[in-house]
Amino acid sequence: MKTKTQQREGRHRRVRAKVAGTEARPRLSIYKSNTRIVAQIINDDAGTTLAAVSSNEEKGKTPQERAAQAAATLAKRAGEKGVKAVVFDRGGFQYVGTVKAFADAARAAGLEF
Repeated sequence: MKTKTQQREGRHRRVRAKVAGTEARPRLSIYKSNTRIVAQIINDDAGTTLAAVSSNEEKGKTPQERAAQAAATLAKRAGEKGVKAVVFDRGGFQYVGTVKAFADAARAAGLEF
C-alpha cells in the first residue's frame, strides 16, 4: 500500500510529464501543507522562479481566506513581471478547498489559466 504522500507524488509526476512552463506561459505551481499553501510562477525553460508567495504572509481567519489573499498577492507580483497567462500545476492535490480557493482568487485577480 502506498501512503497518501506517495499517491500524491505519483499524481504530481504524471501531471508534470505533460505540463511545462515556458516564457510565454509560465507554470503556476502550488504546494499545500496542513498549515499553509505555497505557490510559485516558474519558467521551466530558463529554470527560474518569476514570483512566489506563501499564505503565511497573509492575515485571515480560515485557510481558504489566506489562500485567496495569497493568490491576489501572487497575481500582483506576476503582473509586475509582465506575466498574465500561466499553466496551472496543482501539484497532485485535489481541486477542492484551499486549492480551489487559491485558483479562483488568482483568476479573479487577473491571471489567465
